[in-house]
Amino acid sequence: MDSIRIDKYLWAIRLYKTRSDAAEACRTGKVSLNDSIAKGSKEVKKGDRIEIRKGAIHYKYLVVAVVDKRQGASAVPQYATNITPQSELDKLSAPHETIFLKRERGAGRPTKKERREIDRLMSDFDY
Repeated sequence: MDSIRIDKYLWAIRLYKTRSDAAEACRTGKVSLNDSIAKGSKEVKKGDRIEIRKGAIHYKYLVVAVVDKRQGASAVPQYATNITPQSELDKLSAPHETIFLKRERGAGRPTKKERREIDRLMSDFDY
């Protein structure tokens, strides 16, 4: 076997959980083969470079051998080599920015303790 469909190859080397997920990624333009966008039927050969965009990270792989059956996780390095630059992998451990950093005391809704204090104060007043 000299070549195989890219969606089947991505599924076989465990880059996607299902073949339909791999086909969807190809259909939406998240997979490139040798620097050109690849459709699911594009053929993969030994020595090809695959780039996959998952979120903000662009993973890069080098095809070592072609395989059509799903492989165990320990056997994947025999078929594909991860050549993703370290700068892309560093994005995985980057802190996530949040809108809410710190709430000042007294701002927003009262806590349970503050609510009890308010209720106690309100019960002291007779209307």
